[in-house]
This record gives sequence, structure tokens and C-alpha cells, in this order.
Amino acid sequence: MQSMNISIPEPLKQFVELQIASGRYSCASEYVRELIRNDEKRRLEEQLEALLLRGLESPAGEWTQEGVDQAKQAVRERLAAKHANA
Repeated sequence: MQSMNISIPEPLKQFVELQIASGRYSCASEYVRELIRNDEKRRLEEQLEALLLRGLESPAGEWTQEGVDQAKQAVRERLAAKHANA
């Protein structure tokens, strides 16, 4: 695992220490890793939403049940691959 040093203001440092003291995280690194994972997930969801909206607005045609099923399967596979790599 790679190491990265960051600088944060004292109020943020205190907030991170409160999160650790709550018992949910064992260290600052664990907390920051979760924040990064959540941000990555949010960005992927935004990308997917944009693609879905673009597809819905496309004049290419109507959604069929087969198309919906294929889209769902593609999302499931993408999520499974992401979780396997986490």
C-alpha cells in the first residue's frame, strides 16, 4: 500500500479524531480511504446517470425490456468488478 501525507487545518484534524474516537474507524487512514471510496462511487453513479439520461434523450428508439435487462446486467457486472477490486 502506498503512503501519502496530507496537510489539513486544525478543525478538520479534530473532526477526523472525533470520527476515530467514535469507534467507527481505527485510524485516520481508514477514514480517508472510506471518504475517497465514497467519492469514487458518487462520481461513477453520476457518470452512469448522465449516460442513462443521454440514452433516454436519444432519438435512437424506445427502450425494450431486453435493452433494460442488458443495461441492468452491465451495471451489475460493473459493480461486481469494482467490489472485487476494492
